[in-house]
Amino acid sequence: MTTTAASPDPLAGATDAPAALLALHREGALAAAFPRLPALLRDLTDEQVLQAGRLLTRLDPRQVRAEHPATPTLRVALTGHGTLPALLPALSARLAGHGVLIEPYQAAFDGYVFELGDPDSRLYAAEPQLTVAVLDAAVIADELPLPWGPDDVAEVFERRLGVIEGLCERFAARNSGTLALTTMPLPRSLAAQLIDHRSRARLGAVWREANARLLRLSERHPAVLVLDLDTLVAEGVAVQDARLDAYAKAHLSDALLGRLARELGHLGAHLAGRTRKCLVLDLDGTLWGGVLGEDGPDGVEVGHGLRGEAFSSFQRLARQIGAQGVLLAVASKNDLDPVLDMLRGPRMTLREQDFVRVTANWSAKPRNLRDLAAELNIGLDALVFADDSPTECGLVRTVLPEVAVVELGSDPAEHAGRLLREGWFDVRELTAEDHARPARYREEVSRQDFRASFDGLDDYLDQLQLHVRVARPTAAELPRISQITLRTNQFNLTGARLDPAEVARRAQDPDHLVLGVHVGDRFGDSGLVGAVFARREGDTLRLENFLLSCRVFARGVEQAVLAWLLHTAPGLGARQVLAQYRPTAKNSAFSGFYPANGFSVLAEDEAEAETKAETKTGTKTETKTFRHDLADPPPIPAHLRLTDEVSGPVPVAGT
Repeated sequence: MTTTAASPDPLAGATDAPAALLALHREGALAAAFPRLPALLRDLTDEQVLQAGRLLTRLDPRQVRAEHPATPTLRVALTGHGTLPALLPALSARLAGHGVLIEPYQAAFDGYVFELGDPDSRLYAAEPQLTVAVLDAAVIADELPLPWGPDDVAEVFERRLGVIEGLCERFAARNSGTLALTTMPLPRSLAAQLIDHRSRARLGAVWREANARLLRLSERHPAVLVLDLDTLVAEGVAVQDARLDAYAKAHLSDALLGRLARELGHLGAHLAGRTRKCLVLDLDGTLWGGVLGEDGPDGVEVGHGLRGEAFSSFQRLARQIGAQGVLLAVASKNDLDPVLDMLRGPRMTLREQDFVRVTANWSAKPRNLRDLAAELNIGLDALVFADDSPTECGLVRTVLPEVAVVELGSDPAEHAGRLLREGWFDVRELTAEDHARPARYREEVSRQDFRASFDGLDDYLDQLQLHVRVARPTAAELPRISQITLRTNQFNLTGARLDPAEVARRAQDPDHLVLGVHVGDRFGDSGLVGAVFARREGDTLRLENFLLSCRVFARGVEQAVLAWLLHTAPGLGARQVLAQYRPTAKNSAFSGFYPANGFSVLAEDEAEAETKAETKTGTKTETKTFRHDLADPPPIPAHLRLTDEVSGPVPVAGT
């Protein structure tokens, strides 16, 4: 019998990412390999990213979804004043590096005013979750008289800023996604046309004041974010390529568009629910120089000397990140007692209390990372591991590919740049919950220790003194409700992501019910940790999504909130509740949640009527719909107390 040798795997040991992608493309295997691309696209140069992206733009998103239905997907619209030749390929590669598939719409040249201003435009028809409008200096320069001076620039800016603000208002009225604008870098080729330095200084002031007004648009328009291109130019990136500017009307250089794509990739990953939550740090060679076990606390480099100051500077960065809601943890091959003594000593910027967990032992780091994720009740894909050792980094990449690995290298002066490069922790905006998160996860560790003191779960829950509050969110809480949809992956029963503007729209709609779930217990207040989205349709209450933070799983909170909703539904005029479940890569553990709580699967003919075709992709959703007829709703679990700020009392088990 003749056998055919299997084709070699182009990704096995690949070091040339564009060549490996080209081989996959030629074999028709690029869609099948999509989940493996993040490892391949790691640590590429900007030029390699662009090469890889040009291949990825040929990929049909429908093929990827057919191969991997749970792949996170982001619909993105790109528009602007000039042509943007490098933006789409670079952004495609950056998003793929985060495991996110792009569904792009690219507007015509100089189409941003029409596309954003016309409610019937093709851009709005594409229903983008992220719309990018790239502005450049030609927006102003094209309208200047001849000759011109700084006052002419100020006058043109005033007109254009009025137009842009109007576009922001139209966008908010027409689209429920995010609009990302850019500032307009001032190229020297324009400033140098003024030959006296006083006029140049005046021009610089006018230009920066206008960009500051652009940046403040996000303060007035919740759906709008503004990315400051000056921070990218400050890294030495050229604003323009003279030939492309003149002949292709590409008013920003490919290099600058490539850096913009990196920033947009961070934002897009967040909008697709791929934001990381925990930074796990090594110690020796990472937070201080030397080896604590060999050099002793007085011999390691930190705080004094040039290298010691560089290590302290990196500690300041980590502490700054931690103060904004990112969890900090330690995973180090060391003895625990000397490590704790060091963290409590006067030379350290990072202190023991800054970490939710300090793990110092001689176990393999992948094992410690698994244990940490289990203790914090978060996924491995929520971790970022930073270490100076190539060996340890390689081991974690191999054993735990879900973990993002940052190889810091041997020079502490480069640690900060390497950690910040991929924007692992970028979010739309911070909320009060973010600032409180580290303390609440430290409380979670105390809960785990308390749980270990009981033989059974029921006894533990009886003593936990759990209380749940269900309430309509205040205006100040709407960004947190949106954040729950963006950050929650496991108990997110449809995987839907909602921007603050869409959450606000639903909260104001009398046919919608938007609720926040607050949880606390004997160890403290866990805060606003869940959300319910429902909609009234005649005598039916449709439960569109139910989300709960992983911090409060398996305590009866989800059952209590669902029981409350079923008891409340008749008072809202409902005779039945229909609940939706759509499988994602992370929520399969809860596929049976509704049936386990008294819901039945719709009959085949009814289910077929509920299933809707996704016309943009040509495939059908995998949404499953369940029904509860409200004849016998379950009681609230007896071990917790539920406060209802929406309706009346609900029966408790045993009463």
